[in-house]
Amino acid sequence: MYPDTDFFAVAGRQRACRSYTDEDVDDSVIARLLHTATRAPSSENTQPWRFVVVRNAATRAAIGSLIREIWEAGGRNHTEKRADPALFRDVDRGLGGGELAAAPVLIVVGGDSGVSHRAHLESSVFPAVQNLLLGATALGLGSCLTTITSLRSDEMRALVGFPPEIHPIAVIPIGHTARTLLPPRRDPLEAKVHGERFGEPWPSHDAMDAR
Repeated sequence: MYPDTDFFAVAGRQRACRSYTDEDVDDSVIARLLHTATRAPSSENTQPWRFVVVRNAATRAAIGSLIREIWEAGGRNHTEKRADPALFRDVDRGLGGGELAAAPVLIVVGGDSGVSHRAHLESSVFPAVQNLLLGATALGLGSCLTTITSLRSDEMRALVGFPPEIHPIAVIPIGHTARTLLPPRRDPLEAKVHGERFGEPWPSHDAMDAR
């Protein structure tokens, strides 16, 4: 079944996985995902993304502990007030229950402010992150974007050895899914897209019916 070469099919089913089996993911697969990540665009082609591939169990556990501490210090209360209950339970298991850090591979993503202005850093790094997530989906693997560790950057930086100019931006677990992922839930286009000016409909009803 995989790899899936239909981009639109892959993009249409890409979603967060927060529970993984202990089955390993080969370095050649990780290399393929990272190659895909680095095909992304960036401001002035600075390519400020930096990746640390973490397999060591102790380091993964330490990252998981940091995630849990941040989650319990305020992230849980903030999310519980805003999120759908089913989504909240899934996120709570992943962040508070340690399921994200149990993935066999954690890719820690940083941005190098030495080559890209700090104000442009995230906007240049996140396209690479999206490529990585889509690549994992195409290969039938689970992945998830979490940025919670950026709230305690110095501690995250120390865990993976980032120098001061490298800013921790995201942690991406990669692994085989422990549960079947259902299609992502998204609002219809007409709820998010406007024509010419905000508040005006796009497209015509005929075009919407033809999708």
